[in-house]
Amino acid sequence: MGSGGEEGEVRVDTGVDDLPGGAGERRRLLSLGYRMLGTLAEAEDAVQETYLRWYRLSAAERAAVANPPAWLTRVASRVCLDVLASARHRRERYAGEWLPEPVPSDLFSGTVSGRPAVDPFERVSLDESVSTAVLVVMESMTPAERVALVLHDVFGLPFAEIADVVGRAPAAVRQLASSSARRRVREHGAVGGDRREHDAVVRAFARAAGTGDVEALAALLDPSVVLRSDGGGVVSAARRPVRGRDDVARFLLGVVRKNPALRVREVRTGDGLAHCFTDGEAARAVLNLRVRDGHVQDVWIQLNPGKLSAWAPSAPTR
Repeated sequence: MGSGGEEGEVRVDTGVDDLPGGAGERRRLLSLGYRMLGTLAEAEDAVQETYLRWYRLSAAERAAVANPPAWLTRVASRVCLDVLASARHRRERYAGEWLPEPVPSDLFSGTVSGRPAVDPFERVSLDESVSTAVLVVMESMTPAERVALVLHDVFGLPFAEIADVVGRAPAAVRQLASSSARRRVREHGAVGGDRREHDAVVRAFARAAGTGDVEALAALLDPSVVLRSDGGGVVSAARRPVRGRDDVARFLLGVVRKNPALRVREVRTGDGLAHCFTDGEAARAVLNLRVRDGHVQDVWIQLNPGKLSAWAPSAPTR
């Protein structure tokens, strides 16, 4: 560990091989942080703060930790809980719509272990669905509810351990990660569904938008469809949601006409098939759809360059 930068700042200079659990444990913590916070940058910051706290312990204190991965999980979760507590205020001041960061479907593959002992009909498969749809629904949860649901349903922690993280009694934590929280995810169609149907609708959507066929595009949209785009105040994006079949179809075709040079490629996210728009080698946007009963109910367009790092050709492996 060394020091650098501004006075009083502590920086971890050790390589990942010197960290408890090595690179695999760091990747697992990033997976946890991303699920709780919704962006890779915030997850990276949370993991860095977690390791700073580890290295602030004395050598004797670190040696006394019987299970370093469990210690790191608890501390990372508390860091995320603090971030979530202030996130609502920060996002109220965000320029335009805030959307979670879309990532490749396999970015965190293999990072989830353990299976909570809950009824499979009650359990939400968040471990297999690191999707925009899930993360959008989780934005409506309280910080403690979100942390409890991720720790229990994804990482398999018992309620007694989660209680220590969120500072509540185990019975209260059981309520936080209750079936009602899972039901809110299901009711918004964020989990499950027919991926083949989803992918077929996504491809038909791309064909209609690419050819300018407004009737074909509108036919794929649910009457109550909502389009949200996130430019972060950095690039141009719709500042408010676009609602309704006709307005969304016209908006999308207008975007296509204004950006003829962009190339489109199919990619996989936690939502299923999606599209990444590139200019040269730079990713300019990722478009995700939520499909239900054969129609598009939500369109999410991530344009904020700070939330597209996972799609750069030279994106580092996390």
